[in-house]
Amino acid sequence: MNAGKSTTLLQSAHNYRERGMRPWLFTPQLDTRSTEGRVTSRIGLDAEAHAFTPADDLHAIVRAQAEPIHCVLVDEAQFLSRAQVFQLGEIADALGVPVLAYGLRTDFQGNLFEGSQHLLAWADKLVEIKTICHCGSKATMVLRTDPDGNVLREGAQVEIGGNERYVSVCRKHFKEGMATRQPGDLPL
Repeated sequence: MNAGKSTTLLQSAHNYRERGMRPWLFTPQLDTRSTEGRVTSRIGLDAEAHAFTPADDLHAIVRAQAEPIHCVLVDEAQFLSRAQVFQLGEIADALGVPVLAYGLRTDFQGNLFEGSQHLLAWADKLVEIKTICHCGSKATMVLRTDPDGNVLREGAQVEIGGNERYVSVCRKHFKEGMATRQPGDLPL
């Protein structure tokens, strides 16, 4: 959160277009923070994208394009399924098209997302885009908060939201936020 992943993706897409090439952008349909089928950054940049669902075959979608695709860019890649991460590998390996996937590693409880787990296992290269915690340390985790700013420790893994729901923090502050427990709570 707040590291500029979508901004970096949009800059990459711009660079391809500027050179007369055609990037293909994917964004999850379940991300309802902006208009469906658009990658949008917090700084106001946006671009049209193909909104995918968990049932979509990303390799088949790219392969079916009439015009050549020069790069595939995936926003919110944590929401990919295992099969879709494999399909992205097929796009790179069988079609020879570079794939850049941007997303979170873990959820608000510190657990890997399905897409992130398989990207971490199968990606050729991993590049971390950094942001900082309120203390100035590198933020590697997120906390989910309620409207009053209280840290939430339970709930569905996926709940779409931005700065109003999530706070990027370092591991120390993640552990402190998650440790504020009620009597009888189980340890992490």
